[in-house]
Amino acid sequence: MSNKEKYKEKKQEEEILENQDVHESQEADPSQEETEINETDKVQEMGEKLAELNDKYLRLYSEYENYRKRTNQEKADLLFNGSREMMKAILPVIDDFERALAATEDEGVQLIYNKMLKILEQKGLKAMEVKGEKFDENLHEAITRIPAAEESQKGTVVDVVEKGYYLNDKVLRYAKVVVAF
Repeated sequence: MSNKEKYKEKKQEEEILENQDVHESQEADPSQEETEINETDKVQEMGEKLAELNDKYLRLYSEYENYRKRTNQEKADLLFNGSREMMKAILPVIDDFERALAATEDEGVQLIYNKMLKILEQKGLKAMEVKGEKFDENLHEAITRIPAAEESQKGTVVDVVEKGYYLNDKVLRYAKVVVAF
């Protein structure tokens, strides 16, 4: 074989190989479509996972925020009304002070009583003023009823047996009263 013939054979082989490559690449197109479909499915799947994780994150964040708000509110309530039991325990002492003041005119007792009341008022304690007001079952506890001297006195508080108190504008102790009927 001459060089020309060898050269022609090589050329033919190269052409055959090129045709095979072209033919194979044309056959590869459907696989590329499958690859593109698979990639699209993967992207869609990743998007769904991202949405799911984002939803979980938002829910967790919301739960945490609610927990934080609830615990802050509980702490504020404890601080605001934490002295409730202590104030309830002191109320009988205040009642005794008032009885002692009614029995004597000692300036020392009056001074101590006034000082104690100022401190308790600073902490949120406030006495109810109920005499002459309409009876309210949410604030008063009726001990007894007496006949009214006048028509205008019906349903009003005539006498106070035990003072009622508010602590931070909530009823600490109901006033025990006598009501006219």
